[in-house]
Amino acid sequence: MDNRPDVVDVEPTPALSLFAALSYGFASMAMVFINKAVLMEYSYSMTLLCVQQLATALLIHFAKQFGYANARPFHITTAKKLLPVSLFYNANVASALASLKGVNIPMYIAIKRLTPLAVLIAGFFSGKGKPTTQVTLSVLLTAAGVLVAALGDFSFDLFGYSMALASVFFQTMYLVLVERSGAEDGLSSVEIMFYNSFLSLPFLFFLIIATGEFPYSLSILLAKSNSIYFLVILFMSLVMGIVLNFTMFLCTIVNSALTTTIVGVLKGVGSTTLGFVLLGGVQVHALNVTGLVINTAGGVWYAFAKYRQKKNKAPKLMSDVESYKK
Repeated sequence: MDNRPDVVDVEPTPALSLFAALSYGFASMAMVFINKAVLMEYSYSMTLLCVQQLATALLIHFAKQFGYANARPFHITTAKKLLPVSLFYNANVASALASLKGVNIPMYIAIKRLTPLAVLIAGFFSGKGKPTTQVTLSVLLTAAGVLVAALGDFSFDLFGYSMALASVFFQTMYLVLVERSGAEDGLSSVEIMFYNSFLSLPFLFFLIIATGEFPYSLSILLAKSNSIYFLVILFMSLVMGIVLNFTMFLCTIVNSALTTTIVGVLKGVGSTTLGFVLLGGVQVHALNVTGLVINTAGGVWYAFAKYRQKKNKAPKLMSDVESYKK
């Protein structure tokens, strides 16, 4: 039985549909810049993610206790089913945060656009149907743009690029696993957020010890607490992490997964443009800019190709490429 306590079965109004799309686009764009701002002040990305997930789990727990969130009690069977999904999800976010320490925002967004290509490759080896010509060409154009842009990136950081590519891999595995296992079926957005946050904590505790962040990261976090600016951006990152997950779910429910994908692509165009002028770290070079333009054009073409494919085919189960997330 699909019991989704926080979803109301009503026809969404045009105003609600527009609000859902705009709020997801804003939250997704803001989250990249806020995380970058925090990491410029506090470079311990694993500890930052751990704090974000702990805050999410505690907030949902107390919201449930006081009746502000409608969710079913924690169940060990559900936790076991979601554990592999949660590990890939958090490995994706952890890698993305680590990459932001050394990669400027335009290049980070360009590399993350390789996810549809990775999903298509995974689908090919798993025996899925052949994608349309336009989808294939658009993701290849996106990949070509990354290569050109990287050649012109004078601030090239090997570790940052490696972490961004690792994030693409983990996000691909997450999408494939969710589609194959159906692990998130029947769960509300609040429940998925809580299980993801709660199950991630042991994994993240291990990471901050294995990477050598602990105990220095905690002492520096306490020292940074004297800075009002740092506390403000840290609080914003905690809040926006929750808002991003909620708005992404809301956009998918009241619109469609395809709308969420297209909003993500258009958001990427805006983020790439703003990334040249906000927070620094970008050394403008003709080759780099050309590559980013090619990459962005490939992303827009991909969104258009998926829209055409969706219109020309009968409704069917959402594919992993259509469920591509920022």
